[in-house]
Amino acid sequence: MKKTTLKFTATALILGTSLFGGIAGAAEFPERPVSMVVPFSAGGPTDTVARSLAEAMRSSLGETVLVENKGGAGGTIGVSHVARAKPDGHTILLMHIGFSTAQSLYKDPGYTSDSFEPIGLVLDVPMTIIARSDFPADNIEELVAYLKANPDKVSLANAGIGAASHLCGTMFANAIGVELLTIPYKGTGPAMNDLLGKQVDVMCDQTTNTSQHIKAGTVKAYAVTSKERVPTLPDLPTMQESGFDGFEVGIWHGMWAPKGTPQPALDKLQKALQDGLADKAFQERMLGLGANLLPARANPKALADHVNQQVPQWAELFKKAGIEPQ
Repeated sequence: MKKTTLKFTATALILGTSLFGGIAGAAEFPERPVSMVVPFSAGGPTDTVARSLAEAMRSSLGETVLVENKGGAGGTIGVSHVARAKPDGHTILLMHIGFSTAQSLYKDPGYTSDSFEPIGLVLDVPMTIIARSDFPADNIEELVAYLKANPDKVSLANAGIGAASHLCGTMFANAIGVELLTIPYKGTGPAMNDLLGKQVDVMCDQTTNTSQHIKAGTVKAYAVTSKERVPTLPDLPTMQESGFDGFEVGIWHGMWAPKGTPQPALDKLQKALQDGLADKAFQERMLGLGANLLPARANPKALADHVNQQVPQWAELFKKAGIEPQ
C-alpha cells in the first residue's frame, strides 16, 4: 500500500509540475513586435494610413507595430504573403478595396476571403483626379476635352492592376470614352514621384496621398470622387458636380489576420484597432487628409459582410466592362 501511494504521489507531482510549468511558460499575445504588411511600396496612400495607425495601436497592444511594405502585382504579392504567414497574430494585413477586386481581376491572386480572419474596417477615402503641374488643362472640362483630343499622347499612372488608382483611372477613362496609355507601378509612391517629376501625365489617387501635393500646388487637381466636397479641399468640385452622374468611388480599408489566428489574439487586435481609431492624433491626421473614419464598423462581422458584398459586385462590373482576369 505504501509503495503504491508513493507511485501515485510521484505521478501527481510530475503532472502538477508539467501543468503549472506549461501555464507559467505560456506567453500572452503579443510576444514581440507585430508586423503590419502593406501590399504596396512605401510612400503611397495605404502606407500613410498604416504608419499612422501602427503608432496609434502601439499603446493598446503594449508592443511596437512595424509596417512592412511588400508591393507588386496590384497588392496580391503582399496579401498572399500574409495568407501564408504563421497564424499567431504577429503578422497582420492592412489592405484596401483591392482585397475584393483582385479576386476577379486575377485568375489566381494567391488568396481568397477564406484565407483570412477579418479584424475590422478602418476608414474610407475619396479619390482625386490629378495631373502634373504643367499639364495643359486647368479644370475638369478642359481635361476631358484634351484627353479626348489627344488620347495617344497622355499617360495614365497607377499602382498596378487591381489597385485603387487603377480602378479609378479605368472608370474615368471609360466614363469619357477614351483609351489612355496606362503605366502600372509597384505602388502609388513611385507613381506619384514620376508624376511630380513630370514623367507621367495623369493619375487618380486617394486624398491621403494627394492632399499635400494639391495644397502645395505641385500637381493640378480637377475633382474628387466623393458624393460631397472634401472639407480640407473645399475648392475642388465633385465628379457629380462636374457632370459625371453616379461617378462615386470611395476606397475603404480593412485589417485582417491569417486564417487560424487564435481568438485571444484576434480580440486584442480588434481592441487595438478600435483604440487606434479613437486616438486623437490619428483622427486629426486622417481627417486632415480627407479620410472618413469607420469606428462603428471596426469589427470582424462588418468587414466580412462588406467583403462578401463587394467581391460579387466588382466581378459583375468587370464582366460588363469586358475586363478579363489576368
